[in-house]
Amino acid sequence: MISPILSKEDISLDLATKGKQSALSKIAIRIARRTGLDEQMVLRGLFDRERLGSTGIGRGVAIPHALLSTISSPVASLTRLAPPIDFEGPDDDPVNLIYTVLWPRSATSTFLPALSQMCRLFRTSQVEQLRQARSSDEVLAILETEPHQEFPPVCILPVSGLAAVQQH
Repeated sequence: MISPILSKEDISLDLATKGKQSALSKIAIRIARRTGLDEQMVLRGLFDRERLGSTGIGRGVAIPHALLSTISSPVASLTRLAPPIDFEGPDDDPVNLIYTVLWPRSATSTFLPALSQMCRLFRTSQVEQLRQARSSDEVLAILETEPHQEFPPVCILPVSGLAAVQQH
C-alpha cells in the first residue's frame, strides 16, 4: 500500500523544523508543489485533522492525513526529521518519521483499511531501518520488503479523531 503511492521525490530525509506546525507546513508545501495542489488546501486539510487529535501513533511515528475532494488518487510523502519533534503522540516520544497521506474523499470507504495497514507497517522493525536509511532509494527498498509484524495491528489514534476522519 505504501510503496505504490510513494516515489523517490516524495521522500525527504533529515528535514529540520521548529515543531509540529512547522513540520506540517513544510510537508504540505512540498506535497502541493510536487502535485500541483493548492498549498493552503493541503495545509488546511492536515491542520483541520490534527486539531481533532494528534496523528502521532507512538514509537516516534506520525501519520498526518486528510480527505480531499480535489484529488482522485492517494498522495503521500515520507519525511524523516532531524532533530525529532514533539507531536503530542500517545507515548510522548518525539517524532522523527512522518508519513503524510492525502486521500480522495470519493474513496472514503477504502481509507480506514489503508490507514490501518499503514499503522501496522510503522509498528514493525522496519521503522528502525527507515531511521538509518541513507537515501530515498534505500527507503523505498525497505518499504517494498514484506514487514514482519511485531505488534498487534492497532493504530493508537483518538476515537474522536477516527470518527472525524470518516466525516471530514
